[in-house]
Amino acid sequence: MTASRRTIFLKDFVLPVRMGIHAHERNGPQRVAINVTLELGPGDGPASDRIADVLNYDVVRETILELVADRHINLQETLCHEILERLMADARVKAATVSTMKPDVYPDCGGVGYEVTARR
Repeated sequence: MTASRRTIFLKDFVLPVRMGIHAHERNGPQRVAINVTLELGPGDGPASDRIADVLNYDVVRETILELVADRHINLQETLCHEILERLMADARVKAATVSTMKPDVYPDCGGVGYEVTARR
């Protein structure tokens, strides 16, 4: 049997990110929650039980860490699109959804954010 849809995901990855356009957001990092879902092509799963035979979610996490390190990002949209572009560079990824959320912007909201999806 061949699986018709396979995904890997990284959920609620919360880290400090220097992000925002307002003066108070430029004083230091703020919490940002990042979610990524990657749809892989149909298949039977990994060729073996070896990490080398799968798209490793460590790569997803490390890609995000690299993108936010040592820089200020003005917009959540920018970060989402940069993450998406990097992850879609892997030919095994057929579709991807990336979202970011700032949970601490308004006291009466769970968060504000942005989400983008791309498909080959």
